[in-house]
Amino acid sequence: MLLPRYRYPSDTSDVEWALLKALLPTPACQSPKGGAPEKWPRRRVVDAIRYITDNGAKWRALPADFGIP
Repeated sequence: MLLPRYRYPSDTSDVEWALLKALLPTPACQSPKGGAPEKWPRRRVVDAIRYITDNGAKWRALPADFGIP
């Protein structure tokens, strides 16, 4: 079941994401050694971390529409 995606004030803008994306390491699945594909989109994970940091909530209290357990 795909949950609807809501926007939160703490979500990264397209400009912020362009800057942050360049700072993240290369995914293991794209490295020469290989690895499993990432299960969650990186931007959603960063948005979830920013939401928790901004709101001071527990990770378990993350809204379900982030799609990250």
